[in-house]
Amino acid sequence: MNRRAFLAGVVGATSATLAGCSSVMNMGSGSGSGGDFDIGMSAMAFHPETFEVEAGTTVVWKNTGMRRHTVTAYEDGIPEDAEYFASGGYDDEQTARDAWMDGKGAVDQGTTFEHTFTIPGNYAYFCIPHEKAGMSGTIVVKEK
Repeated sequence: MNRRAFLAGVVGATSATLAGCSSVMNMGSGSGSGGDFDIGMSAMAFHPETFEVEAGTTVVWKNTGMRRHTVTAYEDGIPEDAEYFASGGYDDEQTARDAWMDGKGAVDQGTTFEHTFTIPGNYAYFCIPHEKAGMSGTIVVKEK
């Protein structure tokens, strides 16, 4: 094989790969820049980790990685009067954790989960299978 042709192929493939990584890290924001989601889920992180919205906003998470994830609120990490949220539609943290053990509640690759935040405050959430690796995030909801 010609050395120049080989190098051109390697450089082209590397550029395409890096462009794909860049698109995962620099998410389109459904509430700001016209993308189809606000928060992406890569191998072991939410991007961005902290996301600020006004009360009444629907936030959309998208699994942009290869692994199965969850979006699961910490019950003691949301405002007192706020509605609990978890992918799979569970009403509390323990039910969401139990469902994960039964293979339920996942946000699979390329799919989304959304929740509307109506009560101002901070909302702490995590991914059940990657919690020990530190996959967590915060939604900061401000008054309109």
